[in-house]
Amino acid sequence: MKNNVVYLFPGQGAQYQGMALDFLESGSAAVKKLFDTASAVFGQDARILLRDSDAEALKRTDVSQPAVTLANLAAAAYLSEKGYSPAACAGFSLGEYAALVCAGVISAEDCFRLVKARGIAMQQSADRLRRAAEQTQMPGGDASAAPGMSAVIGLSPEQVESLIAEWSAAGLKDLYAANINSPKQLAISGTAAALSEAEARFKEAGAKRVIRLQVAGPFHSPLLNDVTEAFRPVLEAVTFNDPAIPLYSNVTGRQAGSGAEAKELALRQITSPVRWIEEETAIAASGGFAACLEVGPGKVLTGLWKDSGSEIPCFAAGTTGAIEDIGRMRELG
Repeated sequence: MKNNVVYLFPGQGAQYQGMALDFLESGSAAVKKLFDTASAVFGQDARILLRDSDAEALKRTDVSQPAVTLANLAAAAYLSEKGYSPAACAGFSLGEYAALVCAGVISAEDCFRLVKARGIAMQQSADRLRRAAEQTQMPGGDASAAPGMSAVIGLSPEQVESLIAEWSAAGLKDLYAANINSPKQLAISGTAAALSEAEARFKEAGAKRVIRLQVAGPFHSPLLNDVTEAFRPVLEAVTFNDPAIPLYSNVTGRQAGSGAEAKELALRQITSPVRWIEEETAIAASGGFAACLEVGPGKVLTGLWKDSGSEIPCFAAGTTGAIEDIGRMRELG
């Protein structure tokens, strides 16, 4: 049933050049209105932003956050014109802002204002951290070393979090569990020194691989406390309504009960881990949903949902073609 699906919105890392332009080129009036609103808020033509931002530009969080959010909301607008109406929604990291719009908590215009400010604050923080790291490098050292993130593959989230707690207690500082993605994968954030040391230790502990991620900074960790303070006044100026449909939180792994709680969680989310496994479990436990749709670029969340073991199917819905394919499937009538 088209009105009994859960929308899952992807975050940074899913982006690619030209994403969501097929929704605009479809002639959708709702998508065109969304692009016009985004252009006004961003101060540049949103179509050009998505068309001309290559992979290198999209690595910058001040570019990718507005771009991915527009792509997510464009997919949702196109789905709406095709008769879909979500029964619940959630978003991975940045994707929570599209989920806030989906649940009627904030307007699309306010959403664009928030992700623009959030992206700028995070990029400025990442730049400051990188400059600080470069200034402390010894002659001949790696000048590119800076706080960031790594993916730990082959250890359970419980093992990773336990090891981080053990090592931190023994003196290894500035290392944090950041994205609790699936039973098979967890991302960590930390300083360059902490990540290098932890990568070797995780391999000794049995991790199959530990991969340094190409991201702008140590997201979802206390190393971004300055972003919280910079973003707070922008967030406080926006009205948050109570969710019209169930809205799941990265911070708690549970439903947000009110607009006031959703606003508080949006601020905490910057430095708190993404508890995605708990969100998936809460969604599946709610029961009765026909399917989950990954509403936005890529198929990362579709893969993570499959790893969760839920019997509820999950389908990518980030292009017009993918959405047309879903419409032909019996599972959704």
